Amino acid sequence: MKIRKWCRFGGLQGLVLAALVGCGSAAEPEAIAPVPLVTVMTVVPTRMELTEDLPGRVAPVRIAEIRPQVTGIVRRRLFEQGADVHAGQPLFEIDSSPFRAEEETAAAALQRAEAALARASTHAERLEPLVEADAISRQVYDDAVSQREQAAADVAQARATLSRRRLDLKFATVESPIAGRIDQAMVTEGALVASSDSTPMARVQQIEQVYVDVRRPASSLDALHETMAAQPLRQGGLPVSILRSDGSPCDVTGRVLFSGISVDPGTGDLLLRVLVENPRKRLLPGMFLRVRVPLSSYPDALAVPQQAVVRINGKPHIWTVDDDAKAHLVAVTLGELVDRRYRVASGLRADQKVVISGMERLAEDVVVDPRAQQEPAPVTPAASAN
Repeated sequence: MKIRKWCRFGGLQGLVLAALVGCGSAAEPEAIAPVPLVTVMTVVPTRMELTEDLPGRVAPVRIAEIRPQVTGIVRRRLFEQGADVHAGQPLFEIDSSPFRAEEETAAAALQRAEAALARASTHAERLEPLVEADAISRQVYDDAVSQREQAAADVAQARATLSRRRLDLKFATVESPIAGRIDQAMVTEGALVASSDSTPMARVQQIEQVYVDVRRPASSLDALHETMAAQPLRQGGLPVSILRSDGSPCDVTGRVLFSGISVDPGTGDLLLRVLVENPRKRLLPGMFLRVRVPLSSYPDALAVPQQAVVRINGKPHIWTVDDDAKAHLVAVTLGELVDRRYRVASGLRADQKVVISGMERLAEDVVVDPRAQQEPAPVTPAASAN
């Protein structure tokens, strides 16, 4: 009887112990690490144009300082300030009375010299048969011929003087030597002007085409020459883009004409002259602009966002994801940084998946949950206005 009671009691204890063990296993499950969630992008070859923005100043293609060539009093201004003028257009009128009087005096002197020449010529012609007949001495005839030649020289001098006086009379009307836009007048009516004045009467500038002079480090000149040699040039120069001071593009075209032949010893920069078409004349001399100069071009460049690059011991690496959703750390060689995107020179292949976010929990051969990068939704004009 006792043995049976002990067996029953032992069986009951076994059942209680099994129940307790079962409850303990259900209360403490095994911990499983979650799969890292990462954002990936597929690397696709794209064309990459590398440029450099350089500051520059606008200069006119031609500039003419209007200066008088005679001394006199300004009587009238014959143009509207800020207007367009053509070549040969009268701009100022200087008092021409003194020059007209000098012209008349020179004309009278020419008539007197021509009369003296006629008289000397007639006298020499009359003496010629007499000297042949030995009626007069040879010396008398030679003196008559000398007087005729001297009278001819006086006529030539009088004609030259008359031409000069007529030229002074013409210079009394100051004309524009070139076509362009004239600035403000520097002198007014009644002012005394002379050819030795340091201040011009006005300035005429051609701005249908303008120059933009920029400074560029001489160390980058080789890259510019390589770019100019690599691509076909249009209209005799390397095409460039013109930007306003705030970075917005201008609706004009430009091309690099030449680079300077001397380097500034203080800054190490070289002059680069750009010719810009300015049909609307909106680019004015002295205006500050930016010139976007092409440096190099890569037709099939592999580019990754800047945040995708991790540096280990100072060397760049990129996390990639294979077809089995496993992460791998790849060493790469970086090129230029353009718009927060690195050009990968080596170490990466096309169509590879690159991790651009979520790489903090990654390790080699770790299985990840890759999510494709979401492209930003296009913004309609109405939405952007709001």
